[in-house]
Amino acid sequence: MKRTIFSTVLLSFLWLGLTVSAQDKTYNSPTLENKDAWTLVLLPDTQTYVKFKRNQPILDLMVNWIEEHISTLNIKLVLHVGDLVEQNALVNPDGIVANQTGVQQWEAVSRSLSTLDKMVPVIATTGNHDFGIANIENRLTSYNKYFPIEKKPHNNKMIREVALGEDGMPNLTNAVYEFSAPDERKFLILVLEFAPREANLQWAIQTVNQEKYMEHTVILLVHSYLDSNSDHVETENYPITDGNYGKAIWEKLVKPSKNIQMVFSGHIGAADQKSGHVGFRTDTNAGGKKVHQMTFNAQAMGGGWFGNGGDGWLRWLEFHGNHVSVRTFSPLFAISPSTRHLAWGSEAYAAFTFDLD
Repeated sequence: MKRTIFSTVLLSFLWLGLTVSAQDKTYNSPTLENKDAWTLVLLPDTQTYVKFKRNQPILDLMVNWIEEHISTLNIKLVLHVGDLVEQNALVNPDGIVANQTGVQQWEAVSRSLSTLDKMVPVIATTGNHDFGIANIENRLTSYNKYFPIEKKPHNNKMIREVALGEDGMPNLTNAVYEFSAPDERKFLILVLEFAPREANLQWAIQTVNQEKYMEHTVILLVHSYLDSNSDHVETENYPITDGNYGKAIWEKLVKPSKNIQMVFSGHIGAADQKSGHVGFRTDTNAGGKKVHQMTFNAQAMGGGWFGNGGDGWLRWLEFHGNHVSVRTFSPLFAISPSTRHLAWGSEAYAAFTFDLD
């Protein structure tokens, strides 16, 4: 009897070892495709990571993974597509929709992302949940309080333009940052608030059309832009009257421009459906240059809207000259030998390339 039990246990361990070994063979650690390339990391909506205390360590894991790979992947820039929190000013969480107050959510995302402050610039846009009480009931946000420019040395050196808020004071929800890539290509990061107001959209148009920026490659970072069919979002049902969504942003700002070549956004999702979180299309602007427009999110992966926050998925873009390789990866899956075979997004919408003009 003892021999039988021992044999069974031994066979079980051998099977487990073979399984893990087979899984390891399908896993490749992240590396640069070209040793002279540099990387931009794109973070999805983080709202579900921070609205539940149990999920916050997953966001920390993602940020720590970025820190550990700054050298390996030559990471020079981190962008966040908005909805940093789920409820901007919630004071009485019910434990079901969220178990953290708005203040606790802002503290969590600020604390996590601040890990990178002295290493690389981290630039975020604002989503609908970053305003109002829970979902843009008004245009008030705690973003400027928890992401002050003074505590971000890289951002502080890069900031060039800031629009005014409704109170007439400078507001980082609409701002422009200048970034010089290792290959000396000059980028302009144009950050716009969720559903930008007409005045701020006009400010953006005037800003990117300044002569001093005409040779820059402009990246527009805005929360809502494409749907999962890769169509421009025409309208949404939010209690704001002055707002421009994807189609209007394209028609008024992006299409008439001569230097906007990339648009990054988030916002969309479908419970445990990867394809419901992404979109991509390429159009041509007035300058005859291709505009690559990418939506990336993951917030309803890992259990839906009240799950683990997004299974740890992030995305990075590797730049080598005009060539850009896009990869989607989960540090959460990668941390364990038993799940690391799931860490790479292999779908056509998760791994692809495009070329800048």
